[in-house]
Amino acid sequence: MAILVFVALSGAGTLQTADLYLLAAVLCAAFGYTEGARLTKELGAWQTISWALLAATPLLLPWVVMAAPASFNQVGWLSWSGFAYVSVVSMYLAFCAWYRGLSLGGTARIGQLQLLQPFLTMVAGATLMGESLQPLQLATALIVVSCVMVGRKR
Repeated sequence: MAILVFVALSGAGTLQTADLYLLAAVLCAAFGYTEGARLTKELGAWQTISWALLAATPLLLPWVVMAAPASFNQVGWLSWSGFAYVSVVSMYLAFCAWYRGLSLGGTARIGQLQLLQPFLTMVAGATLMGESLQPLQLATALIVVSCVMVGRKR
């Protein structure tokens, strides 16, 4: 509820199509995390993420082909470095630890930590990039963090 109030007050005053897309993405991520944690118990963490990447390939391949440059020589070393980082660190190291944590601690309980990520990202943006934090952002963050803390104690 706090997020919906934040969206209504800080956006155009009403929910937009993009907000519905965001909600759909959140639901898909929740399904993916839950299923990933369940599969990790059976397959193991690195096997689960490997199968997830393989299953996503047919959906992603057309978009990759459309966005690809005419020649891979046009792709600079910074882009390749970023791709390597996302492939190794984000997909394997981080997701393996995340799925393992979800399977050990319980998806519902450990998954609540994910609710804190947008607010940690806001703080990092303010600290590292000099972005400003608005009172409404801070109030919403405080409400969500409080809900997570109360929910974890149960």
